[in-house]
Amino acid sequence: MVSKEEYHESSVGDAESVNPSEPDTEALLVGLVRSAPREEKRSRRTKPKLALVLVFAHGLRSLIVLSSHWCFKDSSLGMVGRGHIFYHLGGVKLFWNLSLTSLRCGNLMNLSQLWSTMRKAPVISSERDEGALTAVIEFLSAFTLFLMILTAFLSLAQLQMGSNDPDVDRLDRAAAMGLDRLTSGEGWFVPLDESLDYGNATASWHHATAEELADGRVQAGLMQDYRLDFDRIAALHNVTEEGMAAGLGLDSDMTLYLKVQVEESSDPDRVSMVLFSGGTERGSAPSSSTAYRSFQQDGERLRVILEVHDGGRKNNQLHVTEVMARPSASGPEWIEVYNPNDFAIPLKGWSLNHVSGSTSSNLLLQSGVLSGKSVSIMTGDVSSQEVGNATHVLDLGQYSFLGVGQLDGLANGQGVLSLRYTQLAEITPSDVMRVEWGGNTELFMVTGQSLEWDGNNRFSSTSWNLEDDPTPGEYTPPA
Repeated sequence: MVSKEEYHESSVGDAESVNPSEPDTEALLVGLVRSAPREEKRSRRTKPKLALVLVFAHGLRSLIVLSSHWCFKDSSLGMVGRGHIFYHLGGVKLFWNLSLTSLRCGNLMNLSQLWSTMRKAPVISSERDEGALTAVIEFLSAFTLFLMILTAFLSLAQLQMGSNDPDVDRLDRAAAMGLDRLTSGEGWFVPLDESLDYGNATASWHHATAEELADGRVQAGLMQDYRLDFDRIAALHNVTEEGMAAGLGLDSDMTLYLKVQVEESSDPDRVSMVLFSGGTERGSAPSSSTAYRSFQQDGERLRVILEVHDGGRKNNQLHVTEVMARPSASGPEWIEVYNPNDFAIPLKGWSLNHVSGSTSSNLLLQSGVLSGKSVSIMTGDVSSQEVGNATHVLDLGQYSFLGVGQLDGLANGQGVLSLRYTQLAEITPSDVMRVEWGGNTELFMVTGQSLEWDGNNRFSSTSWNLEDDPTPGEYTPPA
């Protein structure tokens, strides 16, 4: 048992062993309590300055990076530019929020800890990049769907999306507008009387002759009472390709091809029947455009097809089918000509050439029109000429190219007759058909005999036969 003295000595010894410079626990607690307000007050004055400096520094760095991407790397603010913007703006926002949180807690994190927290900013950038990528994918998907719907609509409307070639677009517009004018009304015709007589213009253009239509101005329309009019389709044979192109508003350097066909019919004999087919072939032009429209009427489906070409060589063909070089004593010489084209053919640009021995004669035709699918007679005397079913009769006696009676224009014994045509922008005419008799051909005519073509070779004498019973104007084309 310890006595009071021992306890006192022990306490004194313990007290003496304690370092007087070290404060005791109670004094330390009291000091902390008294100094805490001053320290908290001091931290509120100094720590915001440090946070603001750090925020300002990081914000300045972000603006510099943004400026570099804006000015040098991605001026259009594409995906890369937006990703950098989201990253740096997100970093500034995160840094500021962390600083404010630290200030509210009264315990600012050290710079390294705060910077390590800042490394989480790419997570925000990644999320925003994924959102932007998703938005782009959704936009592209919607745009693709829009193009599919637009293409389907244009297909149903019988139109096509054109190219970016101005020449092709020009042909597309010409074909579409030409077909609309052809199949949206009755059409019109303005006759010529020294000048265009607009006072006597009429919608009954299909009642005019080929010569009248060639001299005036015509816009062929195939509709009447909202239906295709077969009389107007048949009257297309009196319209020239040049007149049709001008009436439809085509440019002067354009050519066309027109076809009207029965596609379906309750009458089996009319299925695939071609009602009209004429113009410049597509293969002779560098580029072309096609427009078509179908009509349902009277148990049939008919289709009108219009092709517009950029230039091309016109398909002008005329056939000499029979020649009378040795008529009877009072009869005229004559030449039978057939137009196999559906469009009418103007004779301007055509010529006839006759060679017999050392003499030759040439006639350049200046006027006249031959209807499509028609037979014409060129004669030395109109008054005494038998015409048969000929649609046109042309007097070549006035030019002394064909004779009558004792006046010979064509040689009786041996001769060559050529039908020629000169294309636009060309100087030299080319032979379209040639007839030769006498000499080595074994084709020697006697008075009253004619030469008749068998429909084969247009340049060989073997395609011609002697005919004892001439039939002017009665030519029937082969089926």
